[in-house]
Amino acid sequence: MRPEQQGIEMAVLVSVGRHPITGRARRADQDARGLELALGLESRLPGSRIGLLHAGPRSEESESALRGYLGMAAGAGMAAGAGMAAGADRGLGSLTLLEQPEGADAISALADHLAAAMPQLVITGTRAERGEGSGWLPYALAERLGWPLVNGLAAVEKVENGVATLLQALPRGQRRRLQVRLPAIVCVDAAAPAARQSAFGPARRAEIEATPVAAELDHELAGWQMAPARKRPKRLKIIKAASARDRFKAAAAKAEGGSGQVLEGVSSEQGAEAIFTLLREEGVLRS
Repeated sequence: MRPEQQGIEMAVLVSVGRHPITGRARRADQDARGLELALGLESRLPGSRIGLLHAGPRSEESESALRGYLGMAAGAGMAAGAGMAAGADRGLGSLTLLEQPEGADAISALADHLAAAMPQLVITGTRAERGEGSGWLPYALAERLGWPLVNGLAAVEKVENGVATLLQALPRGQRRRLQVRLPAIVCVDAAAPAARQSAFGPARRAEIEATPVAAELDHELAGWQMAPARKRPKRLKIIKAASARDRFKAAAAKAEGGSGQVLEGVSSEQGAEAIFTLLREEGVLRS
């Protein structure tokens, strides 16, 4: 067997996502892309094993969303590893759930589990779709475990002699090739391959192995007040140009005369009223 064909242990951290329109619980897009990347790597590296890991409360809503990941394993030959037991011939598997109450800090529980399981590659999304959504968790895990971290992962090209060659996504469609020594944590985003559909039957037959863990209250989150995000105000001026030269010309050009109004020698109340009227006409303020 060639060195680049050696299998590795992978742990994919999955979370409960939220549909952007309906708000219903679902598999998170970035986490599903991370599992898709792991499945592709498993097919190229014989002997690789994938484990699914989630920390949080267990409810009917969260369980339905988590089973969306297990349905991706159908026909992919997921084997046992990193806290996952699977029947590769049937496409069945199980997900390890570190059961915690709502509002508990998941970092300590995940770090302890990963330190004990010691997977070679931990795959996460960039940020969660509900809760804080700060994107801080992978960095906190990397600091706690002392492992390197690579964000913006687009692909894993090969793994050879304990070193992974990664393709990192950069702005404007650029890519950068990196090498990182395992074990390591990688974060995927929209540049990673899109996730396959989830099969309903295997998802329902798979098992969720719940393991109660010590709960550590997230004191910072407990002091927050969650509210639905509001639509941002409309911008007054949007410059659309294909090149930097066109954008500079548009920004430097003098404004053409229109229905504008020049106010001179007016009181502060009259000026404020004119500004208020303009903002209402532009849709920035609503009555």
